[in-house]
Parts: sequence; structure tokens; C-alpha cells
Amino acid sequence: MARIDRRRPRHYYAGPMGYVEDMFGLSGTAAAITGAGGVIAGALAEALLNAGANVSLWAHRKSGGDEAAARLQAAGAPAGRIQALEADAGDEAAVRAAMLETERRFGAVDVLVNCAGGNRGASSFLETDLKVFNEVITLNLVAGLMVPTKVMAARWIETKRGGCIINLASMASFVPLSRVWAYDAAKAAVHSLTMAAAKEFAPHGIRVNALAPGFFIGNQNRALLVDPATGQYTERGRKILSHTPFNRFGEVAELAGALLFLASRAASGFVTGVTLPVDGGYLVDNV
Repeated sequence: MARIDRRRPRHYYAGPMGYVEDMFGLSGTAAAITGAGGVIAGALAEALLNAGANVSLWAHRKSGGDEAAARLQAAGAPAGRIQALEADAGDEAAVRAAMLETERRFGAVDVLVNCAGGNRGASSFLETDLKVFNEVITLNLVAGLMVPTKVMAARWIETKRGGCIINLASMASFVPLSRVWAYDAAKAAVHSLTMAAAKEFAPHGIRVNALAPGFFIGNQNRALLVDPATGQYTERGRKILSHTPFNRFGEVAELAGALLFLASRAASGFVTGVTLPVDGGYLVDNV
């Protein structure tokens, strides 16, 4: 598939809808999302589809990708623009195979969204289970950034194409959260390596940025934030809200605009190495 070049002359008039389409539309592009079975990954996939991209869902288990694809189709997304593949994001061979299968279906990948990640439990520092610690580091940093980025960037350099990588950072990338030591370390590293990779790959026309969601209620953190018995916020949930100036949790759809900005070469072609918070003001809370 030929590369879509959305650059326009500096001065032209396309009308409001034409301008928005030129700036943020992704028609003719292909995007791959790792960790595709998650709630945030599903919302990002929906945004990319709505902007016109073809989307390949790379999930650790094929069933997770199939379920995500079914949800998107039930919401009205065309089945012909969705692909679900099994791909362990921490396995180079599996990621390379998924990339090649995506190319066969949609043409060369233009955008990689690294959504693989998550946390497993919480504890005091001294009670940390180092086996679990290493698993969380591997999930969020090795599978969540290193392996897919290595495979995809190598392909873009080999084929002399630019590309766009969007990592999934966190509030923990900036301020450590209590009792989740491995998650804090991994997400701080995602922030750091987003900048480092942006510098290394810029000469090849590859942009590397990250989204840093604030607190969104998903499958993994629901029990931490909402008491399943009462439906009320837990102590941790109330504490988070007390540090969020908007005084609410985010809706995953509120990540869409930031994603499309970073994914569009026309909108952010001179932006790289940035981690963009979407946090309801969490990071600017003060007393």
C-alpha cells in the first residue's frame, strides 16, 4: 500500500470538515494495537477506526482479540477493517509474525500502539514478591514497549518508511503510586524510553510518543476503586478523586482526541518524545 502523505501547502482552504479530515483523518493507514483485549485498547481501536484506519488487534490470546473485534463490530465498525491476531507482545517471533500478517491484510503498518501492560497486586516494599515484580516489569516494559518497538522500528528502517509509535504510560510515570513498586518502575521507564527511542529513531522518520492516562475504571483496577458489594468508591478511589481537580474518573473515550493527534502525521508530524497526560488535572493538583 502506498504511503499516505497528508502534507498540504502552507496556505490553502479546505473548508471546516475538509480541514479536520486532512488534519486528523487516517483513511488508508494501518494501525496495530498490542494488548488489544483491554478496555483502553478497545477505546483506542474504536478511535482509530472512526478516523478511517484499518486496525489489527494483537492480543496475547486469540480469544481476547476476537472478543475485542466482536465488540467493535457490534458498535458498528466494519468487519473488513478489523483484524484479530494472537501475538505475545513479549516474543519477538510472535510480534514479527503478527506484523507480517497485518501487512498481508492491510499493507504496511503506519501506527503501532503499545497497550500491553497491567499490574498484579500491591504490597509494602519489604513484602514485595520478586517473582511477581519481574513479571510486572516484563509485562509493562519488555512486552509493553521494547519488543514491539524493536520489531516495528526495524521493519520501518528496512523498508525506508517513517512510522508512528504510541506507548501507554501512566500517572506512575511521573509520580509513583503507593504499593505498586514494579508498576511504578516500569511506567517510569516507559516515559524515559519513549524519549530515548524518539531521539534514536528520528533520523529514520519514526516518531515515538506516549499517552499517560489518569485514572479510568477498567477490568484490572475496578475492585481497587469501587467496592463490588456496595458500588461505592473504596478508600483508594476516594483518595484518587481528592487529588483529581475534575473530581471524577476519566471515560476511556476521552483518550481518543489525544490518540488521534499523536497518530496523525499532519497534526503532529513535528512532535516526538512527548508523553501526553490525559488525567483530569491529577498531575497539577496542589494545596
